[in-house]
Amino acid sequence: MKRWKYSLIVIGLSFIAGWFLPASPASAQGRIAFIDMREVMVSSEAGKRASEEFKRTFDREREIIQAREAELKKMKDDLDRQRTVLSESALRERETTYQRRVRDYQILVRDSNEALQSRDQELTKTLLPEVLKVVTAIGEREKYAMIVDISSVPVAYYAKELDITKRIIDEFNRTHRPAKR
Repeated sequence: MKRWKYSLIVIGLSFIAGWFLPASPASAQGRIAFIDMREVMVSSEAGKRASEEFKRTFDREREIIQAREAELKKMKDDLDRQRTVLSESALRERETTYQRRVRDYQILVRDSNEALQSRDQELTKTLLPEVLKVVTAIGEREKYAMIVDISSVPVAYYAKELDITKRIIDEFNRTHRPAKR
């Protein structure tokens, strides 16, 4: 449903642009270009640095979770091994402790996933405005009527020669200055 809505928006914008802009092919105002914002975010130097930072955070979280999983597995194995020799009350107590630790583990995983998702959004949120400045600068300088992000708007076809993603990446790499920490 959303794709259909986006398609209608793109078609409508294209129709409006075609209606109001001069039809002459020599007119620079009717030019349209395409970019793949995902590619810019992944392939630019700043995007690669952000990906590496995210991977380090992910690896740290994964190590913590794997350690907790190993602890739970050992606890479960011990409980299964001792099941026949433990008294009923001791068995219940250990099962309760195990269930509590499983619940704590599930909370840890959920919190970790939320933190990673938040970190990913934060990294994207800091880079996106800077990339959009570059896109706007190129659009204004080269007098494009429209630059369409093919990663967020479904486009059935576009001429690959109108894709300026590489130019956006190159200019972004040239102009981007990482924020001081």
